[in-house]
Amino acid sequence: MPTAPFIAPTDHSRRIGQWLAIWSAVVFAIVLVGGGTRLTESGLSITEWQPLSGVIPPIGHERWVAEFEKYQQIPQYVQMNASMTLAQFKGIYLWEYMHRLLARVGGLVFAIPFFFFAFTKRVPHGLMPRLVTIGTLTVAQAALGWFMVVSGLSQRVNVSQYRLAAHLSLAVVIFLISVWTADSLLNGDGEPSAGGKRLTADDRTHRKALRGLLGLAFLTLVSGAFVAGLRAGAIYNEFPMMGAGLVPVEYSSMAPWWKNLFENPAAVQFNHRLLAITTLLAIGIFWFRSRAAASAALRTRLDLVFVAVLGQVALGITVLLLGVPVLVGVAHQAGALLVLTALTLSLRQASRA
Repeated sequence: MPTAPFIAPTDHSRRIGQWLAIWSAVVFAIVLVGGGTRLTESGLSITEWQPLSGVIPPIGHERWVAEFEKYQQIPQYVQMNASMTLAQFKGIYLWEYMHRLLARVGGLVFAIPFFFFAFTKRVPHGLMPRLVTIGTLTVAQAALGWFMVVSGLSQRVNVSQYRLAAHLSLAVVIFLISVWTADSLLNGDGEPSAGGKRLTADDRTHRKALRGLLGLAFLTLVSGAFVAGLRAGAIYNEFPMMGAGLVPVEYSSMAPWWKNLFENPAAVQFNHRLLAITTLLAIGIFWFRSRAAASAALRTRLDLVFVAVLGQVALGITVLLLGVPVLVGVAHQAGALLVLTALTLSLRQASRA
């Protein structure tokens, strides 16, 4: 996460921090609705990208029939949903429509305050590059979303799991940078500067460990995107076994070997399980060993990390055993974001000079 340059607090810092906190909440919601869109197989229901006219949903029977006819031309309908009715199509269409509409709203939530603060010269010194980065990544995220959808419109019945993972990963990066910056501004302490107070040995140890844990949790989330992209949660709905053993028999069934990591559903699910348990153990050990030397503020945040990861693993097992129901699956994605949020806030607290 960013630690430089120094962001000098101003009288407007808290207002900008509040705006970024609201923006972060909107991004959080967009990610969750996107997860629901994936779980309901709704992402390919809108086959065109119309940034302006797409704001208005189909109105009237003829418009709905026209949209349905466009969907009927793609492989997903032909191979998976040939018996779908117009009423059923409306159900999946509205999931994708809400996801795109919320993304548009999110763009406005970021853009309007950004230009206001920028043109009125209320942005603290050193913060503008961070805000420009968030804005640029947000535009790239919209383009990446359509690039993902395109992958499922001609030869596949679903989107590429690689593009899905990239789309989710970029959204999470935008979210975490925003959370970090909002927390910094709302606390009124800017960012550590080169000439600031030196960190203690315990501070440096905590910061290094939290960076590693944040990376591990992020990797676990990305592996979950591959599980979703391959529908790997629909198999081996048991825990901790996967068939006759802990490791599925078809783990290494693809060649070359690296394809198993990204294209073999059984291997992808096993890897996600392994990463999740590793993340839980690593956070648990760090939490137990670091609390005594941590400051009161950091201990509070570390407690949140530990509670969040316990809940997330419990949700993961539950969603698997239940066969990935939509609401529990969305809750599981929310849990992943909460773990990353708590780790990010803890890392920022440990990085303060």
